[in-house]
Amino acid sequence: MTLSKIKEAKFQGAFGPDVKIPVFKTPQGKVMPEIALIGRSNVGKSSLINHMLGRKGLAKTSSVPGKTQTVNFFIVNDQVALADLPGFGYAKVPKELRAKWGPLIEGYLQGRENLKLVLFLFDIRREPSEEDIAMLDWLLHFEKDVIAVFTKSDKISHSAHQKTAHQILEHLRADIPFVIFSTNENKGKEALIRLIDNHIQAT
Repeated sequence: MTLSKIKEAKFQGAFGPDVKIPVFKTPQGKVMPEIALIGRSNVGKSSLINHMLGRKGLAKTSSVPGKTQTVNFFIVNDQVALADLPGFGYAKVPKELRAKWGPLIEGYLQGRENLKLVLFLFDIRREPSEEDIAMLDWLLHFEKDVIAVFTKSDKISHSAHQKTAHQILEHLRADIPFVIFSTNENKGKEALIRLIDNHIQAT
């Protein structure tokens, strides 16, 4: 399975806190490996999915942060699933809904046996929040494989990309692979797909 040769990508379904997420299988009956995307609201998860899969409008983007309120699944080539998790850290989302997101996200990340990789998105212009740090600490504590994706890199100078990325990782106290990404400049897509493919093939 390789994301570099995408023949088909489709939206599979959205699952909220009160719905049991099914296990997706390939046409051959094997359980699909899953890749989760996580990050603060408005960090660009939907844009990354559309850009990486080459399917404009597949994942619905919104100018309203916090709009994704479910775990949204996308199936690629009937072989691998992408799970877009609700964004966190946006105050205008009702407290009752935010209270449900925690168990939803944690339950998925901790209990999903076929979860192979987490893409943790960070806006390269922003310092990591306490929630960012706590979530990454949690993921690493439970030995999840994580790639940091620094989005919106076109918003800062190219000369600052590497320095800023390393500063953010230092702030996060993390030594993990990372990709500098921009949908507007088509930057980082090949590097991210290569990291994902290598990881899936190695597990």
